[in-house]
Amino acid sequence: MARRALKLASWTSMALAASGFYLYGNKYLDLNDFGAVRVGRAVATTAVISYDYLTSLRSVPYGSEEYLQLRSKVHLRSARRLCELCCANRGTFIKVGQHLGALDYLLPEEYTRTLKVLHSQAPQSSMQEVRQVIREDLGKEIHDLFMSFDDTPLGAASLAQVHKAVLHDGRTVAVKVQHPKVQAQSSKDILLMEVLVLAVKQLFPEFEFMWLVDEAKKNLPLELDFLNEGRNAEKVAQMLKHFDFLKVPQIYWELSTKRVLLMEFVDGGQVNDRDYMERNKIDVNEISRHLGKMYSEMIFVNGFVHCDPHPGNVLVRKCPGTGKAEIVLLDHGLYQVLTEEFRLDYCHLWQSLIWTDMKSVKKYSQRLGAGDLYPLFTCMLTARSWDSVNRGIGQTPVTATEDSEIRNNAANYLPQISHLLNLVPRQMLLIFKTNDLLRGIEAALGTRASASSFLNMSRCCIKALAAWSRLWWIHLKISVLQFRECARVGFFDLGNMAMVPLPSSHPPEENSNSMAHLASQICTQLIGSADLLVCRSSSDKFPALVSDPD
Repeated sequence: MARRALKLASWTSMALAASGFYLYGNKYLDLNDFGAVRVGRAVATTAVISYDYLTSLRSVPYGSEEYLQLRSKVHLRSARRLCELCCANRGTFIKVGQHLGALDYLLPEEYTRTLKVLHSQAPQSSMQEVRQVIREDLGKEIHDLFMSFDDTPLGAASLAQVHKAVLHDGRTVAVKVQHPKVQAQSSKDILLMEVLVLAVKQLFPEFEFMWLVDEAKKNLPLELDFLNEGRNAEKVAQMLKHFDFLKVPQIYWELSTKRVLLMEFVDGGQVNDRDYMERNKIDVNEISRHLGKMYSEMIFVNGFVHCDPHPGNVLVRKCPGTGKAEIVLLDHGLYQVLTEEFRLDYCHLWQSLIWTDMKSVKKYSQRLGAGDLYPLFTCMLTARSWDSVNRGIGQTPVTATEDSEIRNNAANYLPQISHLLNLVPRQMLLIFKTNDLLRGIEAALGTRASASSFLNMSRCCIKALAAWSRLWWIHLKISVLQFRECARVGFFDLGNMAMVPLPSSHPPEENSNSMAHLASQICTQLIGSADLLVCRSSSDKFPALVSDPD
């Protein structure tokens, strides 16, 4: 009996194993679907990286040449292990890895250089999975919706991939389809990351990376909602419609859902592709100026910022209608909305940096949460050395030596940088990422730290601060008008209700009318003063705004 049970168990195990191998071989089964596999892989990688840091640097004198060389090797080994983990677990892990890879001047170069490959190594969903998502969300098969649909995606990212298609009415469209499993796995992945970051903090108290988990928690649900992405695209297109060089593809809402986004197909070359621009006779400096102007307007004036400007999301082309150079802005899932207080402080800070007003640099850096680490904060923000900040960031261009110094400092001051990233407002984190991505584009185009970029930033700062100044005086004027009316009514009622006559030779009614008239005169003078100050604010305090044609 026992022998028969053992035999049955053996055959059952063999059948299950054979079924598993068959399903896996035919891509019906993916080991990444099993939480235990993903968790085990992440825990093992974190443990190996932590052990490497704990043991490899223990016996070497801190700060010595040998220590620096060995630390660089440990950084590189750890970055490769982290990259392998992101590629294996996919989805959220790749998204977070891409975020880290974009922080060029905030993390050691070994990490950023290694993790940058995640932008081009995102996994692809099979056509079977693409059909399934479209069927579930749109209720029809691909051939019912499209005249043609390219099986090979134009590009694949951490959360979705994009296919070119033609509708039955002849319109050529881009179809963005979410990877089918990423929605279900994302919340578990973020929880896993939170646990691992807390565990690492126990081993290395000086490293604080909870900001990374907090950002993923906040932003990932928004990025997974393609309807939100469509709304962002329409909002930024309307907001920047005065820029004739900007193209935002039109959204086709009738065939869009939370997991499928249909938009106008727009072709072009990546913004860091100098060869493409030269072949198509597109002026590199003009593109750099347009990009700086566009982002300065987003950050300083509107406080609504596209926070994923890596080269795959920013294309350039010659406009078919006019032949003028055009910037095409794609992927509108990740935006940062800046509060007015943050935006104005950030405007003041950049204006102080451009004008080399170091007292104000300290003041507004500290208002933005930097505390005593404000010199490090300004170096992180500008990607310049503290000496260059004190001399004036617009006075001298970035040299190769200075750039290397900044990158080395990212490794030397990593504990302080991670601490500072926990101190500053969460809005600042995506601004850091956006700044570094834009600097990477400028470096590829050879236009970094040009005079025109600082001029555009300065104009936008002045424009934003002047607008706020005018708005403040308008609010004051309204308040004074309201006070005048209240005073008029209040004094009249007070005079009528007084039990004892006011000390005057005139009757009480005349006293109350005289007091109301006096209050009205005072308010009128206040309003006149406010109007005069607004005029002076626009013409004297902000002369650059008046002369700015934009």
